[in-house]
Amino acid sequence: MCSNALGQLACRLFTKARLQWPCARKQHRLLNPRLLVQNGRMVSHSTVDPAEVRKFQALASRWWDEQGEFGALHAMNELRVPFIRDNLLNVHSVQQMGRPLSGLRILDVGCGGGLLTEPLARLGADVLGIDPVQDSVRIAELHLSHDPALRGRVQYRACSLEELIEEEEEVKEGFHALLASEVMEHLADLNTFIDSCHHVLKPGGSLFITTINRTQLSYILGIIFAEQILRFVPRGTHDWEKFISPVELETLVESTGFSVQCIRGMLYNPVSGAWSWQQSTAVNYALHALKQMEEPQPHRVQTEGENVDEAAHAAGQ
Repeated sequence: MCSNALGQLACRLFTKARLQWPCARKQHRLLNPRLLVQNGRMVSHSTVDPAEVRKFQALASRWWDEQGEFGALHAMNELRVPFIRDNLLNVHSVQQMGRPLSGLRILDVGCGGGLLTEPLARLGADVLGIDPVQDSVRIAELHLSHDPALRGRVQYRACSLEELIEEEEEVKEGFHALLASEVMEHLADLNTFIDSCHHVLKPGGSLFITTINRTQLSYILGIIFAEQILRFVPRGTHDWEKFISPVELETLVESTGFSVQCIRGMLYNPVSGAWSWQQSTAVNYALHALKQMEEPQPHRVQTEGENVDEAAHAAGQ
């Protein structure tokens, strides 16, 4: 089954790691309760996993080291920035020379050090980056200070998405797009998160997600090779049980009031340090979905009794 040396090594490592293989999975995060609405306000369960916050707290100072632990995320911009730009231009008729995203308001959730926030602001968008790791936000603000041209278009906040929602002034306008790039696999509650995404987007707004599929191949490449052998990702960064398949994600997103537009496979080559689009979604993938437009509500809803009375009156005529 494994025809080359690399594949044979992967098979041996996979066999050796079977005792750690998470076959009997715990209750999936998709089964957690959804957001509740009380008195018109959203009451949420926390999407933040404290263990994940501690991981990224320890790495916060290295966000802008392109040769360090976040090198693969820097390289991912070659795919994800055009993916976001082109899909937004298909939805919005914004065509300002040099600033194609001018006039669009974007929320970058789990922004880290601002690796994706800044490039989108350079395309003209007004971007709010949020992250629960305060030190990451400080690094993002420090890096932003070196580029005065972006200061008016980028803001950062150290908070979670549900905390942002509680401050109604910040989200009442709504966002044209929300980004959750390499975030889903670090969350505690996916239902709450997707509901929150729906809440802050304008009708017709775009949801962009990049994440990791939950397959045997993603375990071999994303954990064994990336974290244990090549070590270009710190050991313990990912938990295979938190990965989500495209089918699960599409089902969750569409059940929350989105319409999925496309899902594309991605793959990272650690030798060349480059990402490429793939037909297969077995490891990494990107998703674009649109928040469905709100349907007009009737001015008056008839009661069951009224319907019966009208039917009887019509029959009498």
